[in-house]
Amino acid sequence: MDKISLVGIIVAIGAILLGQVLEGGHVSSLVQPTAFLIVVGGTVGAVLLQSPAQIFFDGLKMVKWVFVPPRATHEQVIRMINNWSVVARRDGLLVLERNINQLDDPFMRRGLQMLVDGLDPEKLREALEVETDNWEAWLRQCCRVWESAGGYSPTIGILGAVLGLIHVMENLSDPTKLGAGIAVAFVATIYGVGLANLVLLPISKKLSIHISAMVEQRGMFVDGLVGIASGDNPRIIEARLQGYLPQGAGG
Repeated sequence: MDKISLVGIIVAIGAILLGQVLEGGHVSSLVQPTAFLIVVGGTVGAVLLQSPAQIFFDGLKMVKWVFVPPRATHEQVIRMINNWSVVARRDGLLVLERNINQLDDPFMRRGLQMLVDGLDPEKLREALEVETDNWEAWLRQCCRVWESAGGYSPTIGILGAVLGLIHVMENLSDPTKLGAGIAVAFVATIYGVGLANLVLLPISKKLSIHISAMVEQRGMFVDGLVGIASGDNPRIIEARLQGYLPQGAGG
């Protein structure tokens, strides 16, 4: 569970609601079903129009990574590659075949199978890098569903504001209807800008970070397999893979 994501969204929304109360306003004044329908419905419709169905739905599924990131870590991959390199150096590549069915990741299974089959190191790298590039391109397209939604949302909010003002202008002779129209106008803008900058764009950025880490992890895995296929010393392979680990602010 990525607790910082949960804390972030609570702090962001909580700060806005608290500010509204401190200014003497009421939280209930921000609850406008009409404005919500205009902004959310319009944003979803625009994203559906621009996205193929599979990309749209895969993008929705990816949102779980914001709170529950992919579990595999760089350290786990390094340990796995290091164990394989030691075994392969001692007993040969064919012994690694018993590990193939123990892997949950289809990419890793295919990579290890290619290694066991004795594929040339450069051919092995080429095949796995092509698959990784296509996989990354697909994930980036799915991630852009959220980025695009964050771009459309403020504009749809302005559209909602204009619709509210039109309603106001049509009812200038009836003061009892002016309040509702003005409320929709302003709240629609808040919904549009707030949804984009507090939810949609942050989700897009967080997913992009996870995608980059996953692609880097695949690159590290491929580098390790190529090292084993080339007969490199396990210590050299491990040292090279250690370079993929995040160095932190202190380097």
